[in-house]
Parts: sequence; structure tokens; C-alpha cells
Amino acid sequence: MSDQPARWSQATVYPDMWADPNDDPRNSEGASPEGERATLQDFLSGYRMTLRMKCEGLDAEQLARRSVPPSTMSLLGLIRHLAEVERDWRNWISDGDPLPTLYGEDDGDFDGAIADRAEVDAAYADLEREQAAADAALAAYPDLSERLAKDGIAVRELMVHRIEEYARHCGHADLLRERVDGRVGQ
Repeated sequence: MSDQPARWSQATVYPDMWADPNDDPRNSEGASPEGERATLQDFLSGYRMTLRMKCEGLDAEQLARRSVPPSTMSLLGLIRHLAEVERDWRNWISDGDPLPTLYGEDDGDFDGAIADRAEVDAAYADLEREQAAADAALAAYPDLSERLAKDGIAVRELMVHRIEEYARHCGHADLLRERVDGRVGQ
């Protein structure tokens, strides 16, 4: 008997996909976004939605489970980590004093991810708040080539880096989720 959960999917068309293409909320009808900024924001929104989808239907214990030892990663840890990263991106574009970390130093975002409903709710609230704040801060700069703060990072570079960060962690979320309950990703 294996301790690994059986692989499963809600998809009926492709058994290795998360959802059927017609039921996938990331698929939209109509024209693609107009312009570079809208395209970048659309990709970022898609990856943000993917992360949420990977966490749907799990309880606090499952979200906090470190299912790929020896890694300390968990789905809840990823939510907390991305809230922390969104906050840090605002530090990258600010000339002022940096905002304090949300979860402390040295992997506090992963280490503090405990199986408690209040912790889960707080992590989701932190993520939504930090996403909105980072989006608003970057929206103030319409020129994607503009270089910001002392390090001179371009708005475009920061937007692409945000997409890369979410895409990378959505891959981690695929593996974590499959180890929690066998649900496969796409």
C-alpha cells in the first residue's frame, strides 16, 4: 500500500488537466488584451488565479502540509510568500524606508504556515491587500520603460519579474497539491 494519493482530475476531456477547457475560468472568449501593459497584467492575473485554483477545496491542515520533504514549502506557505514578495516589490520602487516584512525574516512565510483557519484567512487577506497595493503603485507609472528608485529597475522588468515569480510558484503548487490529495495540474 502506498502513502501517495491516487492521481485525479475534475477534467473529463483531458485526464491530466486541472479543469476542462470550457470550465476553466482562466480561458476567456473574445479578443486578447490591447497593448503591452494590459497583456502583462493579463498574464499576471492568470497566474494569480492559477495559484488560488491550486488551493481551492483544501482545509487548513492540507494547505499547511509540507508534502514534498525535505522542502518546507506548503501551499499556505506559497500564499504567504507571495504576499511577502508583493510587498517587497513595492520596496523596489520606493525611495522611502522599506516596508517591514509581514512574516519576519528567514523563511517566516513558510515556517509560520501552520494548520489554523485564522492563519489561512489572514494569509489570503494579506495576499489580496499586497497584490492590490503593488498593482496600484505600478499603475502610477504609465511608461513601462521608466526606471524607478535607487536601483533603477524598469517598470516593464518588474512586471515581467512578477509574472515569472507566480509562474514558478504555480509549478511548485502543482506538485504540492498532487502530493496532498492527488489532484493533477495543468
